[in-house]
Amino acid sequence: MSIKYFDHIAANPLLPEVLDAMMPYFKEQYGNPMSMYDLGMNAKQAIETAREQVARLINAKPSEIIFTSSAAESNNFALKGMALARQEIGRHIIISKAEHHSVLNTARSLEKQGFVATYVPVDKYGMVDPDAVKKSITKETTVISVIHASSEVGTIEPIKEIAAIAKAHKIAFHTDAVATAGNIPVDVKDLGVDAMSLTAHQFYGPKGAAAMYLKTGQRILPLIYGGIQEGGRRAGTENVPAIVGMGKAAELAEAGLSGRMAHVRQLRDRLTEGILKIPKVHATGHPEQRLPGLASFVVEYIEGEGMLLLLLAKGIYAASGSACTSKALKASPVLVSMGVPTSMAHGSIVFSLGIGNTQEGVDSCIEEFPLIVKRLRDMSPFAKEGWGAMEAEGGNKEGA
Repeated sequence: MSIKYFDHIAANPLLPEVLDAMMPYFKEQYGNPMSMYDLGMNAKQAIETAREQVARLINAKPSEIIFTSSAAESNNFALKGMALARQEIGRHIIISKAEHHSVLNTARSLEKQGFVATYVPVDKYGMVDPDAVKKSITKETTVISVIHASSEVGTIEPIKEIAAIAKAHKIAFHTDAVATAGNIPVDVKDLGVDAMSLTAHQFYGPKGAAAMYLKTGQRILPLIYGGIQEGGRRAGTENVPAIVGMGKAAELAEAGLSGRMAHVRQLRDRLTEGILKIPKVHATGHPEQRLPGLASFVVEYIEGEGMLLLLLAKGIYAASGSACTSKALKASPVLVSMGVPTSMAHGSIVFSLGIGNTQEGVDSCIEEFPLIVKRLRDMSPFAKEGWGAMEAEGGNKEGA
């Protein structure tokens, strides 16, 4: 049975060119970048080359790239590090309700340290209103963080407008660009952000390699203390092979971005059209301002776990909610914040496409998925009771 992989938002396969670039730093070039001899200096130069490659992907300066171990670390570092660095000015932060748990939980951690957090709502498409952000600002506000695009529903947020509001009020602004960097054009100068998180495995690089963009002049306190790595802002011996891999993946993403986008968008539209033919299945997220390779839905009367298991039996890999919440068996907070009834949010299903997907694989999913939905609904007592009807509760029936 062949595998049809539709969970690229969770992880991507490593490109062969990326693995080739990494291999020498596992074997021949194994030196510590802090060492003064040639093995160390070679490793240090490899890191700086990767820094330049990642910087070009988002139109930043190499000196503005700080390598980390994961997107979660980058998000923690940005929000906590900037808030703590500015706490003498004020202790109020603003984030959206559509944030990833690594931002939401960091905000909650700061609240336990005496900060006040405002959680800005989103509309039925998962979109943040810049005016709502503006109205939430107080004289104590020092940091705003709004996700660039949701990995659950695909909505791309009006980051440029929100960043301009933050700048006008002299507030540091961060965006979690994990789902966008390497997948759509991302330009930190055009967006006007002060900090940004990105990660390698979203654009066919290795897991365990990520970065944070920090605009020149922005104040931040380290999360990890120790040596002088990363300009003294993030201590610890660098994971040279992973950083090299991230750099190579960034280079390939920059060169192939338009072709990748066109490929996944065509497949996403085909998949969306096929799935929306199933009765009482609703697309989630903004119908136009969305990631090109992500199609997300809620299915009435059944739960995501059952759909995933039956899809898996057919060799189709998908997701329900985000990778960090799909095993929690809880309704997605993002969907609930969009006004999707809690009962229906349990029926979330997310298909995210990549460069390895084909039309044949998409057509196979379109053929199998209605049969799976029917099978589960035939067993569901909720289908007979009309449980959670979206039409009655003001849900979104528009296509992606």
